[in-house]
Amino acid sequence: MSNQVESVKALIKLRETARLGGGQKRIDSQHQKGKYTARERVAMLLDGGSFEEFDMFVTHRCTNFDMQDSTFLGDGVVSGYGTIDGRLVYVFAQDFTVFGGSLSESFAMKICKIMDQAMKMGAPVIGLNDSGGARIQEGVNALAGYAEIFQRNILASGVVPQISAIFGPCAGGAVYSPALTDFNVMAKGTSYMFLTGPKVVKTVTGEDVTQEELGGASVHASKSGVAHFAVETEEEGLKLIRRLLSYLPQNNLEEAPLQPCTDPIDRLEDALNDIIPDSPNKPYDMYQVIGGIVDNGEFLEVHKDYAPNIIVGFARFNGLSVGIVANQPKILAGCLDINSARKAARFVRFCDAFNIPIVTLVDVPGFLPGTQQEYGGIILHGAKLLYAYGEATVPKVTVTLRKSYGGAYCVMSSKHLRGDINYAWPTAEIAVMGPSGAIEVLYGKETAAAEDPAKFAAEKEQEYREAFANPYNAAKYGYIDDVIEPRNTRFRVIRALQQLATKKLSNPAKKHDNLPL
Repeated sequence: MSNQVESVKALIKLRETARLGGGQKRIDSQHQKGKYTARERVAMLLDGGSFEEFDMFVTHRCTNFDMQDSTFLGDGVVSGYGTIDGRLVYVFAQDFTVFGGSLSESFAMKICKIMDQAMKMGAPVIGLNDSGGARIQEGVNALAGYAEIFQRNILASGVVPQISAIFGPCAGGAVYSPALTDFNVMAKGTSYMFLTGPKVVKTVTGEDVTQEELGGASVHASKSGVAHFAVETEEEGLKLIRRLLSYLPQNNLEEAPLQPCTDPIDRLEDALNDIIPDSPNKPYDMYQVIGGIVDNGEFLEVHKDYAPNIIVGFARFNGLSVGIVANQPKILAGCLDINSARKAARFVRFCDAFNIPIVTLVDVPGFLPGTQQEYGGIILHGAKLLYAYGEATVPKVTVTLRKSYGGAYCVMSSKHLRGDINYAWPTAEIAVMGPSGAIEVLYGKETAAAEDPAKFAAEKEQEYREAFANPYNAAKYGYIDDVIEPRNTRFRVIRALQQLATKKLSNPAKKHDNLPL
């Protein structure tokens, strides 16, 4: 047998060894926890047969604590590229079967290599996280590895989409990379994220808390907002990433892919003509409006369980990918608060970075009052959303459905923040404040002195309502481009987006902005 044949056989054997990661016993252990291995995850995520692996034969270089006696090919992370729906993506998957997925200098080098490649090629990066953190035996080299990854996350931000999935532990410094990426997906029951674990929390604060309570998927999806999506299973999470990417461009110089559309652009949604209740204090469900106007009722919501008083997510209009921001009157009457302002601001900035037009559906009575909001910095947080809309240069179409009062009117993609097309339904009320509050300010003394204060206030409220509780006053000044029939909203939005397809707008040259953090 020739040397060449022998060497090919040796190569095949080495590949088989590398693919086993930490060995069959640890693979079985991973499966017993209800988790897939790194390679199984990559296979589920990418198009069949498209994965091309890098650095299968990389090993760590550590000699501390007799580490030279324990090496695994690949060193705990699977990295490379493949396709999703035929589009190039770069991917790394941490392998918990090798040293608990802990990060070494070599491990970090592999991740950095594909991130650098993704930047050169202009393609998304997807990281599948399942790691015990820094490899303690490597000391500062492991920390340096994390920082090298963070630096690349920062430089890639707004250049190529970055998506993280957390399918196991992600603790300590490891959490910063997912936090720096555009979207985080967490699996319920098997994943958690925190900077300091339950033992440290107990020692420092005396609190007894489990890993799930401290940093589980549900906590981060509803309380902290760190996770954009919480999924029941890993399969669901990987399918979600594929679906999410279908709405996104490859990079900041491209447009999102245009999908064929079978939903007629002039489809009338008659239910919208009477969706707004007669009483201004009664709620309705904004999801019905969104579902009624987008292509085939399909909406991929982002941050569903966090700050539900505002809704953000992706949809299509005539096949064009669009970001939707909408107040939800069913929650806190649709008021803006700290969390909803942060949530929407981040989403608007993502859409703007990646050339995705923004459609805003407005029904906002104002900002949530109270000491908790003021002490928490609602002024700064509200300014973030204001800033995001004002800075955005992508096409912006706004539809005011009902209330749009005070500062919240300005913030929600108003004409004055360079809104391109601003429509209103006939039910729109655009004013400094609601009728009852306005009458209190304008006619407080007269009301108190009147023979029948309630009747006097009601009459004045009616006068105010006739003057301001309609869209025509704002339309008189050109702040509303047209008052539209609600059932025709889909068609008018699509026509607006078609008109804006060639929009060119740039902000003044600067090193970078200084948004109110």
